[in-house]
Amino acid sequence: MTMIPLARRAAGAALLAALALGSAGRSRAEPPKPFLHPLFSDNMVLQRGMADPVWGWATPGENVSVRFHGKTMIAVAGKDGKWTAKVGPFAAGGPYTLTVAGTQTVTLKNVMVGDVWLCSGQSNMEFGVGNLLKPEETIAAASDPDLRLFTVPKVSATLPQETLSAGQWQASSPETIKSQGTWNGFSAVAYFFGRKLRQDTHVPVGLLLSSWGGTPAEAWTSEAALRKNVPDFVPLLDKLDAAQGSKVTLNQQVADWYAKNDPGTPASWQAPDFDDSSWKTIPAPGLFQDAGLPELSAVNGVVWYRRTFDLPAASVGKDAVLHLLADDNDTTWVNGKQVGATEGYQTPRAYPVPAALLKPTGNVVAVRVLDTGGKGGIWGDPAGLNLAVTGSDPLPLAGPWRVKLGVSLTAAPPVPVSIENDQNFPTVLYNGLISPLATFGIKGATWYQGESNAGRDVQYRRLLPAMIGDWRSHWNEGPFPFLIVQLAGWQPGGVDYAKLRDAQWRTSKTVPNAGIATAVDIGNESDIHPKNKEEVGRRLALVAEAKVYGDKVEFAGPVYRSLSVSGSSVTLTFTHADGGLVSRTGPALTGFEIAGADGQFVPAAAHIVKGKVVVSSPKVPAPSAVRYAWSGFPQCSLYNGKDLPAFPFDTSE
Repeated sequence: MTMIPLARRAAGAALLAALALGSAGRSRAEPPKPFLHPLFSDNMVLQRGMADPVWGWATPGENVSVRFHGKTMIAVAGKDGKWTAKVGPFAAGGPYTLTVAGTQTVTLKNVMVGDVWLCSGQSNMEFGVGNLLKPEETIAAASDPDLRLFTVPKVSATLPQETLSAGQWQASSPETIKSQGTWNGFSAVAYFFGRKLRQDTHVPVGLLLSSWGGTPAEAWTSEAALRKNVPDFVPLLDKLDAAQGSKVTLNQQVADWYAKNDPGTPASWQAPDFDDSSWKTIPAPGLFQDAGLPELSAVNGVVWYRRTFDLPAASVGKDAVLHLLADDNDTTWVNGKQVGATEGYQTPRAYPVPAALLKPTGNVVAVRVLDTGGKGGIWGDPAGLNLAVTGSDPLPLAGPWRVKLGVSLTAAPPVPVSIENDQNFPTVLYNGLISPLATFGIKGATWYQGESNAGRDVQYRRLLPAMIGDWRSHWNEGPFPFLIVQLAGWQPGGVDYAKLRDAQWRTSKTVPNAGIATAVDIGNESDIHPKNKEEVGRRLALVAEAKVYGDKVEFAGPVYRSLSVSGSSVTLTFTHADGGLVSRTGPALTGFEIAGADGQFVPAAAHIVKGKVVVSSPKVPAPSAVRYAWSGFPQCSLYNGKDLPAFPFDTSE
């Protein structure tokens, strides 16, 4: 298996999500409606300074009382059974007890009043503290009884959900910060953000983590908002609506796709008497793109494998198990009978083969491999490709296999995918991970996402503001603060990343009460998941402290303000130059490019001169535009005196 970045692999997993054949997938049936919503538990944080909704479900018409901090509110369950009471507003403090009583009574202990932040996005938000460069130090120092953590379970859904299948508020500790979260601990960015707010505001902080690696912003946006604001997604949303009423199973859809698009399926290339003498031979295990066959060198699609084997005399008449690995999905036959099918390149196959199916000689194993991205084929350890016969040594099957291309995915319509199992499909994560939280009292939201939308920056300029407005409308709190992390540096991101960062920047400047912290300078050239999450959290907290809490702190690095041309040089001025402009690379700045009227940018010499930046290149005698940090992994050099980096910019945009 060729290792590919997680964000790309997960984006490609839209095709992998549940292609077929025996996959149970995640349950999307909404859990039974609880008396008290699971967001309300021991150790929770209620948002200070507002009337906090508390809700659940009871018998229609039932009276439910909510008592908190000396006040009691009465709610009546509606026709759908839902009841809602509002408590507060209260000042920060605690611990308190919250009691909800109807036909049953629930008492929550150790409840605090403080600030709750929703922390959402894809893998760099999901990235747990256990993935840090030195996780032991962070984990050991994580005890803070007034920093509370809640992880929203991963569920994608075709319809908006009202409740959660699980979840528990817990105080931050070495134990809970390791056990919470969905990727090796609680979100590192969220934790460092919350930790700094706790240190600087001295009020309880609740972190509500709702994240999923490799997912695009459209998955986090409601269907209504997408249809209204980003009609690009209407065809997919129509498929979503149609799928909800379809009586055709996914297995049948996939089987139909193979029958119509893969010539090997209707021609029964798995049949033991099929003549494969004209097929090419490659070694297996191995990636078929690397086998030296031109017709397979750049293919993602269906490739068939066949091999003939004889049984040792001692193995005749015995049951066996066929072991292999396939990238990404396989359907496997022995002597023309299907013995198994699996999705996912990392899942070891162990297919039972009954003794009655095997012959002393001339057995044929056929594998139909579907490779959806990157490289694929029968892969893994050669020793793991075998037929394990009961009571005998495994029969090796590594070696030459005959192969033939069935169909390239570029020449076929998309493979059917189970929408509810596809976390990348428009609106499904809004339905499963945001809708159940809506109206829970929050201070604001932090958002670290965009990798999966790179290459669609123009669309993202509409999509991200639409998503923000969508969330705000469902919370009905008004324009709560929304803080964005601008993408970290990553070389393969290329100019697509630069443009996506610009879309994030534009959103932060056009959407009311939005803010942005850049991570452009703290990425990793070859790792899409840089480990310095503490600085990302710190910068987010600075933005919150300045824009939300009103503290007089510098929260941004230099921001391009104006340009003036004099001869062959350009002079740039900046705001947020607190402490002056600073170069981290000596007198000469890096990361600057310059262009003339033709718009062709070339690397430029740049220096700080009297609090401004002067840029020039002998290749551009009549400059008209400058850009900075405009690549996937830019060489950032410009900072202010508060050690905050300049934001990327392009004066021609």
